[in-house]
Amino acid sequence: MEKKVAVVAIGGNSLIKDKEHQSVQDQYLAAKETASHIVDMIEAGWDVVVGHGNGPQVGFILQKAEVAEKEVGLTMIPLDVCGAQSQGQIGYQLAQNLQNELKKRGIKKSVACVLEQTIVDNNDPAFKKPTKPIGGFMSEEEAKSKAASEGWTVIEDSGRGWRRVVASPLPQEIVELDAIKALIDAGIVTISIGGGGIPVIRNESGELEGVAAVIDKDFGNSLLARNINADLLLISTAVEQVAINFGTPEQQWLDKMTLAEAKAYMEEGKHFKGGSMAPKIQACIWFLEAGGKQALITNPENISRALRGETGTMITA
Repeated sequence: MEKKVAVVAIGGNSLIKDKEHQSVQDQYLAAKETASHIVDMIEAGWDVVVGHGNGPQVGFILQKAEVAEKEVGLTMIPLDVCGAQSQGQIGYQLAQNLQNELKKRGIKKSVACVLEQTIVDNNDPAFKKPTKPIGGFMSEEEAKSKAASEGWTVIEDSGRGWRRVVASPLPQEIVELDAIKALIDAGIVTISIGGGGIPVIRNESGELEGVAAVIDKDFGNSLLARNINADLLLISTAVEQVAINFGTPEQQWLDKMTLAEAKAYMEEGKHFKGGSMAPKIQACIWFLEAGGKQALITNPENISRALRGETGTMITA
């Protein structure tokens, strides 16, 4: 039987159902639900690499660190370390649930979680114009004090208070790529590229060094899908299908798109929002341009149906 490899990118928000379900236990139960849909894919013959977002989880880690700093004088956790912590937390929850579901179905497959670093370009223009809000809200006085003492870039965020913003550079290279490839070749269900990867640069001596940045998880998983010549890039998100003219009387849900159509919609600039659907479509475009066969966007509970062509939005070259 021919090996079929899929990179499945699930959103960090998909592990948090709503504001009433943000606890670690709530996230574990959400991971359990997502794991069952991924095992459906495995049962259908797919070899799977699971990537995940970590935005809300990194936010929680930072907020706890801010409280600890004020109460007991602990120093703030560097952002790359926050990314590593979230990879461990989410990776553990997904791995355990995948292991339990595979055992329940009598499928003999191992699961491994790879703590993963993603190299970015230190000269990426994003570092000169940080735009990604992270952490909790602050007063103007506190924000400006942090900017002076920590070198943070801070902004006033839509009348809700001041926040730190960081760069979101493009991913260039996956440090642990050979390890991920070896696991896939061995038939091991692999969890990696958490939050797009822990952002690192190569310094002047060629050594790896963490940086304060956030990598888009869809861009990170698209890079992995290209590097391993995956058959499918599946982006699991909050909506069942992609829509054009979203939120207008002309709104139209799409069953499928060609690469050319996806690029045309992106160029029009009115269909997909920058912080939500636009990076997902761009990630799919890059994957298909590099020779990928198909990309699929849907929500976790409809993965199996979407793979059968019953729902979701399939994008093909």
